[in-house]
Amino acid sequence: MKENSVWAKVYENICKDTGRRNESSKLIVVIRLLILSMAVYSLVNSILIAITSHIGGLIFSITSLVIFMLAFVCSYYWSSFTSYCALNIYVLVWTIANVICFGWNIGVQHFIITLLVFCFFSKYRHEKAKLIYTAALLILRIYLYYYCQSHVPVFTLAPDLGNVLQMVNTFFVFLSLALTAYIFSADSQELEGKLIEYNRQLMKQANTDTLTGLYNRRSTMEFLDSLLQNPENQISICLCDIDFFKHVNDTYGHDVGDVVLKKISDTFRKELPPDSFISRWGGEEFLLIFPKLNGDDAVIALEKLRQKIKDIVFDGVFETFTISLTYGLVEYDYHSDMTTILKEADEKLYLGKESGRDRIIF
Repeated sequence: MKENSVWAKVYENICKDTGRRNESSKLIVVIRLLILSMAVYSLVNSILIAITSHIGGLIFSITSLVIFMLAFVCSYYWSSFTSYCALNIYVLVWTIANVICFGWNIGVQHFIITLLVFCFFSKYRHEKAKLIYTAALLILRIYLYYYCQSHVPVFTLAPDLGNVLQMVNTFFVFLSLALTAYIFSADSQELEGKLIEYNRQLMKQANTDTLTGLYNRRSTMEFLDSLLQNPENQISICLCDIDFFKHVNDTYGHDVGDVVLKKISDTFRKELPPDSFISRWGGEEFLLIFPKLNGDDAVIALEKLRQKIKDIVFDGVFETFTISLTYGLVEYDYHSDMTTILKEADEKLYLGKESGRDRIIF
């Protein structure tokens, strides 16, 4: 929407604040939009009734249009609360008058539901007042229904015109409800979305390692617990460690060491099976969990990984270098507890270190 367009200026005027303290700018916008929708509704009714040359109905509709336009102008001079009360009074009186003049069948009484929704959205707290107002609107609607059963409308409309007015009423009732619900719920939905995203970020921070983005020790233990709940799961677990990582940090600096950790983590994610659970166990140690893989299949996956990592060339500023990892692999035996499994993986990793590193011990 162009800033200097007519619609932009209209929108700007509708959103103009009352200038009073401690008042909701959103409330006055909804009030003005509802008043405008009622004014447009009265205008459409005036046109439809004028086509049928129904003078009494035309005078009533034009009067309604004038009253709603006056209410719209007054909303720029009154407080939001005064405008809110005036709108409720206008719509209630107007609804009662419409039902008396045109009868029940054109559906004007449905605007009472708009007032009910408006009340619950616009007022913070005041639960008791809302319940009393709800009861009052319910009683009024029931009374109007029984009134129409025993009274003839002041103006008799042709059946075709009554059907058309029924459709027009339905459209504007839905429009009023949609405007009220959309404007009042937009911010809360946006806030809820931000809260969900914030909680997701917090959960991610709690479950992942900041440097590598891999799962951390806490989330790994939770995952292992869930896996071991099902004794039928075939699981292989590997504890691996970067060979001579202290030498990397001492020789090339911790920044380069961080690059090594991140690059290895990326290689894990790229080369290992999609359902692998990859975590940074601590320092330069990583724990790899292979659900649905037996030990032999896990060895094949690790061997491919081992070769890929050895092929990576790192920039040490003054020289390039490569690294390797040693792997201790165990297969779940369906009866050991988690502590025993992890201890066995650690013993095999230690055995690999003692045997010359850069190897898989299974």
